[in-house]
Amino acid sequence: MADENWVTVAKRSAISPGDVLGVTLGEREFALYDLDGELYATDNLCTHAFALLSQGWLDGEVIECPLHGGRFEVKTGKVLCPPVTEDLKTYKVRLVGDDVQIQLD
Repeated sequence: MADENWVTVAKRSAISPGDVLGVTLGEREFALYDLDGELYATDNLCTHAFALLSQGWLDGEVIECPLHGGRFEVKTGKVLCPPVTEDLKTYKVRLVGDDVQIQLD
């Protein structure tokens, strides 16, 4: 069903355009991105080494890992450069009032 597994992870007011916000849900870490008012979500852990992408640098639609400089396309999770070789998991995002929700699998 399309309406299953949506969870609230943040308030809309917690993230501004051009920002990335790290959120924790249980034992899972997610990164929320505001790209020109559109929200996106990925896993917060770099697929290369243990580093939080929300502590990295958001450059347009690209997030750069703070540890080794690996870069990912935020919208698709695609790897853009070494040392990263594994794409980043992305999640669907929706707004319900002021609640930012992501769809878990």
